[in-house]
Amino acid sequence: MIHRLKMFAFALAFAALFTARPTMALDDGIVRVKSAYGLQETIVRLKKDVAAKGIQFFDEIDQAALAAKAGVTIRPSTLLLFGNPPLGTLFVQSKPEAGIDWPVRLLVQQDDQGNVWAIYTDFGWIARRHGITGEAAKPFQTASGVIASITSSIKAN
Repeated sequence: MIHRLKMFAFALAFAALFTARPTMALDDGIVRVKSAYGLQETIVRLKKDVAAKGIQFFDEIDQAALAAKAGVTIRPSTLLLFGNPPLGTLFVQSKPEAGIDWPVRLLVQQDDQGNVWAIYTDFGWIARRHGITGEAAKPFQTASGVIASITSSIKAN
């Protein structure tokens, strides 16, 4: 238990180096980073940063458009899927079920007040969820730094 707490503290400290004031509910593993830009500009900036880092971009899913086709109205919401196979597949190598959390999913969503948020699952939380510790957890720590760096390209002060 103490080892897990130390690992969690290290992951949080590492992520804090790259991003200021994200909002995370520790019980659900969700990290919310407020954007300084509108929805479309946020998406453009995030995709540009992903590409600049040489990370493979897989897909962009406009959830609001899908909802509209189904006759449902939701707030603007777009899911971005991307990943670095040499890093991400280590998740699956550590524990095959961890493949449920790879590739990376980054939700860009507008709230009722017009604020735009980049939302993702904390990688330390993902590692703990799958019981991955020690050396096998290092790729998750790396991923935490990468996603924090990507979302820092849009964060509001």
